Amino acid sequence: MKITSIEPLICNARMRNWIFVKVTTDQPGLVGWGEATLEWHTRSVVGAIEDLEPLLIGEDPRRTEYLWQKMYRQHFWHGNGITRSTAISGIDIALWDIAGKVAGVPCHQLWGGPVRDWIRTYCHLGGGKMEDFYETPVEDAKQFGELAQQAVEQGYTAFKSMAVPPTAPIEGLKPIQRAEAAVAAMRDAVGPEIDIMVDCHARPSPSMGLQFAKALDPYGLYFFEEPCWPEQIEGLAKINAAVSTPIATGERLCSLEDFRRLFAVGGCDICQADLTHCGGFSGARRIAALADAHRIAMAPHNPQGPVSTAASLEFGFSQPNYIICESVHEDVPWRRDVVTEGYEIEEQGRIVRPNIRPGLGIEINEDEISKHPFEQELPQVVFYPDGSVGDW
Repeated sequence: MKITSIEPLICNARMRNWIFVKVTTDQPGLVGWGEATLEWHTRSVVGAIEDLEPLLIGEDPRRTEYLWQKMYRQHFWHGNGITRSTAISGIDIALWDIAGKVAGVPCHQLWGGPVRDWIRTYCHLGGGKMEDFYETPVEDAKQFGELAQQAVEQGYTAFKSMAVPPTAPIEGLKPIQRAEAAVAAMRDAVGPEIDIMVDCHARPSPSMGLQFAKALDPYGLYFFEEPCWPEQIEGLAKINAAVSTPIATGERLCSLEDFRRLFAVGGCDICQADLTHCGGFSGARRIAALADAHRIAMAPHNPQGPVSTAASLEFGFSQPNYIICESVHEDVPWRRDVVTEGYEIEEQGRIVRPNIRPGLGIEINEDEISKHPFEQELPQVVFYPDGSVGDW
């Protein structure tokens, strides 16, 4: 059995371009599907996939570890950069999809079988336009409560919101009060039995992140995500040590070495490695084992397309320290026209039972993908009130 082609297929889905990776073999009908979506870097990732293809043509797709090593270590530059790592991830996921299809079992069976009966999913509420935080009165946080209530009505027992505004390295009480008002509105709307997560999007400095974390600590958050830049691992450790709320981070880290440093200083309680950026299944399984050794939970970052979600769920059914799956279900109305999924989400509780189909358990409609060709993503920019550049 040999790989005959590796093809990136782009599907525009409003906010982002999904990058699907199709690995074709010389066995009739045997293909594998992966995903390598990276917002605002679509053409860079497609180029990286095309650069990697010559390394793999003619190779046996079942040699997943060998091919991962080849992609990571060859061409002189190790696969640490985000575009190269994302390209490797998409191809690796597709190779494991092929391995499952060859064996006739779901991917999670390849790694020891399911360790749980179901996985809980959560949704993302968003949080309005960031510039509104500087103009809207603190008292007017009802939009967050209304969105929270809608999520509960849809069956979710957990949700996430970007309730923290972008801030300069040091600011006064105004942004802290706005974040607290938003979280208070959500907690008042859904009560104590629903899990609330808050995503800072790594906008704050360590000092501001610490202030936000302390202000929101009394609200019993399930986790507080990316309270400062991911490169500031000492700052993350300081915040994590100062509050009882579990700190989550990791979506912007690519390599095992990055996670080793993060875990060693106690920078988080929850690891959010993204399977489409950290080396696919092969990379994520290394990271999960390291996290388990530090008693750190896994809750992978997953706001991308349907192949990424299928991969995150397969991964979750095989990992004992996996706690919850981020899900996207209403980004585009034709999402399920592109992919037929091997799992069903139960409306009550929004839980997923194990897929029983081979590989990722999905089928991709390439004709439907062609209806949504590449479009340049809209630039997302943030400026502070004084006109200086902030973090999106």
